[in-house]
Amino acid sequence: MEPRGLELITRYKRNYCIPAEAEITEQMILEHWELERKLTKDLLESNPENRWEVFEQAYTTLYSKLEWQNSFVVDSTPTIERYKTWLQMIGSPPKKIYEVGSGKGKMIAYLAKCGFECKATEVTRERGSKHVTDTLLNLSWGNSDGVHLDHFEPTEFYDLVVSNQVIEHFHPDDLITHFKSAYKILVNQGKYIFTTPHCHTGPHDISLVFGYDNPQCMHLKEYTYSELYDSLKMAGYKRIYCAVPANLTKILSILGIKKEEEIIGIGVFYLNLMLIVENALFVIPSKKLRRSFSKLLRKVYLFADNIFLVAQK
Repeated sequence: MEPRGLELITRYKRNYCIPAEAEITEQMILEHWELERKLTKDLLESNPENRWEVFEQAYTTLYSKLEWQNSFVVDSTPTIERYKTWLQMIGSPPKKIYEVGSGKGKMIAYLAKCGFECKATEVTRERGSKHVTDTLLNLSWGNSDGVHLDHFEPTEFYDLVVSNQVIEHFHPDDLITHFKSAYKILVNQGKYIFTTPHCHTGPHDISLVFGYDNPQCMHLKEYTYSELYDSLKMAGYKRIYCAVPANLTKILSILGIKKEEEIIGIGVFYLNLMLIVENALFVIPSKKLRRSFSKLLRKVYLFADNIFLVAQK
């Protein structure tokens, strides 16, 4: 039975990191739920010819009608702490960075402040530059479909393509096209670095608030390491590994493991470990039990809510 009242409001605020004091009502949440289900149906039924138009209209509708998703959703983690693993994987400037699905622009603005030359993009103008108050000369903005990146950008131009909680929103049919297109705009040995929710720990969209085991809304597909590894290989990437958390990198440095090749080796090892763990979890028939076991493994650093991968051209 779907939750209602205070239980529903509490779940919703927890899922979207909305402060406890924020004015969120049951009616607002039900409006969000019905709207996302309708928009999800439109997204999944779109075809390659009209997909960008459908996606742009859907996300513009979502964020214009659910204004509180822009104003109330916050991440209280200090900026340096939030993005330190990203910086560890990206390295030092100068580098040219292209972000897919910049949202309110927090990460790409931070990277620009760190000295990188940055391009931020969104599928809808309801997100993006209007949320960034700082004027940064090394940060530009654009709109794209998020999939055919080489239709909007020069080939072999960027050192890095990044996306943070984005590919789960793509139509599943577009995943390999997206990976191939990102590959095209990267320089030789350039990297695509991204995070996305793992299906074992989800759903991570509003479906979880209502007690569903699988995404019903605009997380059109939540992936496994295996699915993403195979898709990246098909797209042409030569080297694929997990991003090594910055806290672990500090420990490795103390142990004398500092060189990039050594860190990448740890990332390859961790990816292989995650592939083993996720396959073992598939033995558990119940999604709820898989989610519970995943949380236990997360406490001992043997699993994570999010897949965090680096794919090198």
